[in-house]
Amino acid sequence: MPGPARGMVPADLFRLILVVSDAQISPDGHRVAFVRTQMSEEKDAYLSTIWIAEIESGATRPFTAGPKRDLAPRWSPDGRWLAFLSERPGNGKHAKRPQLYVMPVDGGEPRRLTDLPGGAGTPVWSPDGRRIAFAARVPPPEESETQETKPGEDAPSKPPRVITMLKYKANGEGFIYDRRRHIFVVPADGSAEPRQITDGDWDDGEPSWSPDGTALAFASARHEERDYDLAADIWVVPADGGEPRRLTRTEGPASNPAWSPDGTLIAYTGDDHRLDMGRNMKVYVVPAGGGEPRCLTAALDRSASSIFGALGPEWSRDSRWIYFGIEDQGNVPVLRVDREGQTIERVLEGDRQIASLSVGPEGALAFTASDPVNPAELFVRAADGSERQLTDFNRALKEEVEFVRPERFRFARAGLEIDGWVMKPAGYQPGRRYPTLLNIHGGPAAQYGHNFFDEFQVQAGAGYAVVFFNPRGSQGYGESFTRAVRGDWGGGDFLDLMHGLDLALARYDFLDPERLGVLGGSYGGFMTSWTVGHTDRFKAACSERAVNNTYTLFGTSDIGSFFSETQAGVTPWDHRDWYIEHSPLTYAPNIHAPLLILHSEQDLRCPIEQAEELFVVLKKLRRTVKFVRFPEENHELSRSGRPRHRRQRFEIILDWFATYLQPERSSEAMRETAGAAT
Repeated sequence: MPGPARGMVPADLFRLILVVSDAQISPDGHRVAFVRTQMSEEKDAYLSTIWIAEIESGATRPFTAGPKRDLAPRWSPDGRWLAFLSERPGNGKHAKRPQLYVMPVDGGEPRRLTDLPGGAGTPVWSPDGRRIAFAARVPPPEESETQETKPGEDAPSKPPRVITMLKYKANGEGFIYDRRRHIFVVPADGSAEPRQITDGDWDDGEPSWSPDGTALAFASARHEERDYDLAADIWVVPADGGEPRRLTRTEGPASNPAWSPDGTLIAYTGDDHRLDMGRNMKVYVVPAGGGEPRCLTAALDRSASSIFGALGPEWSRDSRWIYFGIEDQGNVPVLRVDREGQTIERVLEGDRQIASLSVGPEGALAFTASDPVNPAELFVRAADGSERQLTDFNRALKEEVEFVRPERFRFARAGLEIDGWVMKPAGYQPGRRYPTLLNIHGGPAAQYGHNFFDEFQVQAGAGYAVVFFNPRGSQGYGESFTRAVRGDWGGGDFLDLMHGLDLALARYDFLDPERLGVLGGSYGGFMTSWTVGHTDRFKAACSERAVNNTYTLFGTSDIGSFFSETQAGVTPWDHRDWYIEHSPLTYAPNIHAPLLILHSEQDLRCPIEQAEELFVVLKKLRRTVKFVRFPEENHELSRSGRPRHRRQRFEIILDWFATYLQPERSSEAMRETAGAAT
C-alpha cells in the first residue's frame, strides 16, 4: 500500500483536529469527557465541542454541538451532569463571553447558570453537587447610558484611565487594573444568581472545595508588595462568604490549590523566591487547618509547571498520592509523590508530551498526549498500568499527509548536555541537499521536544529540513540549566545554537550549509534578530513578536517590570549598559540577511514598538526588510490567533524563505498542493 503522497501544507490547518484536550474521567471511572477543537476557515473561528468516550467499549460521541466554543467539562459528583462553559447563542446580555451551563449527561437541555459581563471561569462542583464555584473578572459598574447623539455629532469622549499600579494590563486581556478576578458560587439548579464571595483590589482564582463543602481554597496575591514581586498565597474562605484565612507564608508564587479528599491537606505548586524566574516550581502541601507548608519535591530537579500552565497537582481518591506533570528533556511525563514526600514515581512517560490529566478510582488516569507525528488524542491508563488510546480523530489526514518524525541528537558544550533534533523534508530523497531552517523557541524557559508542532510539519512539507535545539535557558534540564541564560542573553545561548548547528551540518549530509534560514518568536525572535546581527551565515531570517530592545521592553511589556529584571539580573537605571549591549537593535547595522519582521498590533507581551524600531533602522540602512503587522492579534498569534491569520502567517513565512533559499518546492507549487488538499 503506498504511503502518504505529500507533506503538510497551510490549508491542512483546517482539516486537522487541532486539539483534543481537558480529559475528565467520570466519578465511576467508566467515561471520559473531553474537548475537541478544530479551526474553521469559513467562520474564521475555533470550533470546540465536548465529547464523551466510553472507556470499556472505546465508543465516542459528541455531547455538545457548539456552534462556537464549548469548553471545560466537569462531572457532577454523582456523574449525572456535566458543567461546562459555552459561547453559544442565548448567552444572555453578555453573549460574547463564555457563560456557565449544566446539562444532563444522558440527554436533555442545557441550563445556563450565569450571565456575567466578564464571563465565567472553569467550573468546580461542590462535593454534594448542589453548587458550582468559579472565578471571573468583575468589571467596574457599567457607565450610565449617554444621551444619544444627533446626526453629525461626535460621540462623547471616553473618560481617561487612571493608572496607579504596575500590573495594569495583560496580553490577550487588555487593561485589567479595574477588572479584578474573584470567586463566585452559584446553585447548580439555577435557583439563584451567582454570588461573589471574595472581593478587593487583587485577583482571586483557582477555587478548590473542601470535602465537606463548607469552604473554598484559592490562590491570591494580597500582600502589600504584590505589585512589585511574583509572590502569592493559598487562602481559605467560607463557601457562603466571609473573611479569608491565609495558609502560606508569602515566600514566593503559590498556585493551583487542590484539597485532599480526606480534608487534611491542601496541595499546591510554587517556589520560595518572591521575585525570580527560571526556578523550578515544586509541589507543596499545607495543613488545611493551618501550619507549616512542606515541599514534597525538593529533591526533584525539574519544574512541576510549564511555561504554558500547570498539569496538576491532583490527588488520588485515597488521599495518598499527588499527581503532577513536569518538563523533562523534551517530554512532559506525569509523576506522583506520596503525601509525606518520601516516594516519587513516574506513572506516564515516553517520548511524548502529556497535556491534560484526570485521576479516577483506584488510580485510573485519563489524559491527552501528542508526539511529533501524532496530534493530541485521548488515552486512559488503567489501575494495572496498561494504556489504551480512545480517539484517533486525525487518522484520515495522517494517511494522506506525511508527518515527519525528528531525529534526536545530544552534544556537550561548556559543561552542558544539550538536545537537538533534525527533521528531513517530506518526500526526502537520499543524496540530495535541502534548504535548512533553524527554529529557536521562546521563553527562554520553554522547551522543544516530542510533541506535534504544526510549524515544523508545514516547514518540512514545503521542502525544508528543520533543525531545533534546547539551548541553555530551556526548561526540562534542571534549574541551573534554565538559569544559565540569566544575565547572558545572546551569550552562551547563542553559542549553543551555533555549535549545535555546526554539528548537525557535519552529521547530516542532507542539510545544505549554503541555504540556511533562521526564525523564532518572542525570545526566539530576540535570538533570531541577535543571530543575524552577529553572523552572516544565514541567507534569510524571520523575527516574530521579538524582543529587539530590552531597554524599552522593561517599561512597555505587560510583564516587563519583573521579567526583564529577573532575566537581566540588574535594573536599567543601575546598569543601563547591560540593556543596550543585550539588545538586537544595537547590532542592527550588522544585519545584512533579508529579514522578515512579523508582529501583532495588540501584543502587550512584546509590544509592537519592538518591531517598529528594528524595521525603521533597517530601512534607514537600506537593508532588505519586510514588516508584516497583524491587526486584532496579540502575542499568541501563532498558537491561538484568528484561523485565517494563522494560514496567512504560514504562507508569508514560506514565501519569504522560498524567495531567498529557493527550495525544490516553490511557494506557488505549495499553493497548488493546498488547493488539492481542500
